Amino acid sequence: MTERPTDHRNQDLTAFNLDVIHRRAGGRILWQPRIGCWLTDKQFAGEPIPAPYTGMTRPQIYRSLGCSNRIYDFGACFRPHEDPAVRITERALNETDTETLIETPVGRQRAVHRRHPGNRYRPETLKWEISDEAEMRVAAWREERRTWSWDQAAYDRLSKEWAGLGAPCMCMPRTNVQKLYLETMGVPGGIFALTDHPAACGRYFEAMAVHEERLMDLIGASPIEMVNFGDNVHSATLSPALFRQYVLPRYQAKCERLHATGKFVYAHWDGNCRPLLPFANDTGLDGIEAITPLPQGDVTLEETKDALGEMFLFDGIPAIYFDKTFSEKTLLACAHRCINLLAPNLVLGISDEISSTGDIERIRRVGESVDNYNASL
Repeated sequence: MTERPTDHRNQDLTAFNLDVIHRRAGGRILWQPRIGCWLTDKQFAGEPIPAPYTGMTRPQIYRSLGCSNRIYDFGACFRPHEDPAVRITERALNETDTETLIETPVGRQRAVHRRHPGNRYRPETLKWEISDEAEMRVAAWREERRTWSWDQAAYDRLSKEWAGLGAPCMCMPRTNVQKLYLETMGVPGGIFALTDHPAACGRYFEAMAVHEERLMDLIGASPIEMVNFGDNVHSATLSPALFRQYVLPRYQAKCERLHATGKFVYAHWDGNCRPLLPFANDTGLDGIEAITPLPQGDVTLEETKDALGEMFLFDGIPAIYFDKTFSEKTLLACAHRCINLLAPNLVLGISDEISSTGDIERIRRVGESVDNYNASL
């Protein structure tokens, strides 16, 4: 294939990424798959990274594959700080379990986590840091007093490391209910709390909003243009009623605040989301990331297009299509359907990431199709 100026490997993909989201790319599509799971799972399992990628860094692998990365590493530029009165200590309870004590002037929280030999990245939570109203009051006190600082050295280092491979992105803390479920109470505890103690949850969510406003001050003054609500939304636990009551108003408020400082705002919905798609255009978001079509998710690409309208879809190709269970023909047909249905409101990628069992060379094959489409324009 003749090298063309529109091919990904011949472009500054940082500038191209920004041109696409700001609708300056003339309809061309950015191919931006995430390969972090494929890479880290192999490293953890002690499996060799196949040639020609053996010994390469992540940026080098992306350059070799000729595609862009969604660079959430830039979240490290935003440093969170607890109130100076908070004291956090850890102690080993046994060979696998660790207790974390969070002591404040208004009470304490306690959490217990268990590490398994097969998973050193995601310890099992035996006791969440909120399990009753008293601990929720402490958590709210902490949220109201947390502050943020900007790490310019981290920004400079990451900008050099990922130069020309994509626009810097960051993820805000999860939005109220999703943070309750995934970070502080767990799904069962969070559902019971929302049902049995709605007033306490409401106060906690108000404190989270104070924390978010403080962070958005810093985001607005930063050079980061792409802001994600990394919520991992799944309609099996976040019903339309809960979304309407708690999440939708915060999305609207945050989008208004971030848009006022020129930011592009999108959210991560990587679970089943058909019941929530009717709210998409009410959120104020510029796009939604990781909506997964059938046969992996619960929606079709056509339903996604109808719901998003002129909003961007980030990703769109089910991750399972990168495994050899499915043919390359099926994969490429899906990629073409994504482009034909959603371009130019599309940053094509994998919903959600290529798995550790995926065929990394299929990244290159989709990229060739995208380059051919862009050249045709």
